[in-house]
Amino acid sequence: MEMKIATRQCADQGGNPRRFHYFLTVDQEETPCFFCENYGVRIAEESGGDVSIPGITTSAARIDELMALLVDNRVGPAGLADVVADWL
Repeated sequence: MEMKIATRQCADQGGNPRRFHYFLTVDQEETPCFFCENYGVRIAEESGGDVSIPGITTSAARIDELMALLVDNRVGPAGLADVVADWL
């Protein structure tokens, strides 16, 4: 399952507009004793690129923190893996 969280637009170095769509992804993890939600993110650029990283955390508060960081800084698909790696 995924939910669209935000859309942000910015200009690239050449002044061309770029629009990014940010999604929260939710997968269910099953263990012998319980189910839990495992959260990830997906960023899609309106004109092309689309990158997702599933299973980042089971903490709703932590994924909310990461999502705010991505949206506020207008991180595009190309930068997602680096930002997540630094954030972890």
